[in-house]
Amino acid sequence: MTIVVSALYRYPVKSCRGEPLTVAPLDQRGIVGDRTFMVVDSAGEFLTQRELPRLCLIAPTVRESTLTLSAPGQAPLTVPIRRAGEERLVLVWNDWCRAVDQGDAVAGWLERFLEMPARLVRLADDFIRLVDPRYARQPTDQVHFADAYPFLLIGQASLDDLNRRLETPLAMNRFRPNIVVSGSEPFAEDCWRRIQIGAVVFEVVKPCARCATTQVEQETARLGKEPLRTLARYRLTPDRKVLFGQNLIHHHPGTIRVGDTVTVLAVGEPPQLRVASAPRA
Repeated sequence: MTIVVSALYRYPVKSCRGEPLTVAPLDQRGIVGDRTFMVVDSAGEFLTQRELPRLCLIAPTVRESTLTLSAPGQAPLTVPIRRAGEERLVLVWNDWCRAVDQGDAVAGWLERFLEMPARLVRLADDFIRLVDPRYARQPTDQVHFADAYPFLLIGQASLDDLNRRLETPLAMNRFRPNIVVSGSEPFAEDCWRRIQIGAVVFEVVKPCARCATTQVEQETARLGKEPLRTLARYRLTPDRKVLFGQNLIHHHPGTIRVGDTVTVLAVGEPPQLRVASAPRA
C-alpha cells in the first residue's frame, strides 16, 4: 500500500491554534513560520496549553509582514512583525533564546484574553537553537520554539486505532502534528528510522511522549481525561511515558506537499510498551 502525506500543519505561535497547509516550504529549522512566535510570562518563561488551555483559542494568521491574532470575545488585532528591535532572553524548556519583543499592543491584547501578564516574542533570525545533541544527526540541526524537534509525524491509522478505543473520537488537532500520513498500518511509524517525502530525507529520531496538552479540547479549551487515560493502557513505556507520534529531523531545506509519497528508507525495533488492550467493539 502506498503511504502518502494526507495533511500538513504549522503553528505560527507556540501552543496557539494551527493552520493547515497544502505546501510546506522547509528551512533549516523546520516548516517556514512554524512556532516562530511564543507567548512568555513576565519572567520570560514560555507559556503553553499545559498551564493555560485558553491559548488553544487564539488563532494566529501570518502574512508577509503582519501577524493577526483572533480569539472568542476579543476584537482581532493586526500588528507588524518585528524582526529587529528590543530583544529579550526567553526560556523554552532548558534553552535560553534571544527573541524580539513584538510590542505593547499585542502584549495588552494577550493580557486581556489570558488574564495575566504576557508578552509575544519572535525568535531572533540570527539565533540558533540546537536540537538535543543526543538525538541530532548533524551538529547544525536546529529548531524554532517547538518543544525539541523540527517535526512531529503521526499516522492517520494510529489515530483511527485510538478512536476505536474511545467513547468519543478525537480530531487530529489534539496531537498538534506537522505531518500526517495515510496508507500505513497503525503505529507503523514506531519502526521507521529514515523516510523520504518528496526530495527531503528525514531521520525519525525519537517517539513523542505526550503531555496534558492532548487533554485540551481545542475548540473549547475544556480539559478532560482523554486521550491519556486510554493511551496509557497500551502505549505506556516502562518509565511511564505515553507515546503517540514520532519526532523527525530533516537533512536539508526543501518543500513537501500534501499528496507526496512517503518512502520508508530504514526501519528498526519498536519501543517497549505494555501489552495492548483490545479496542472497543
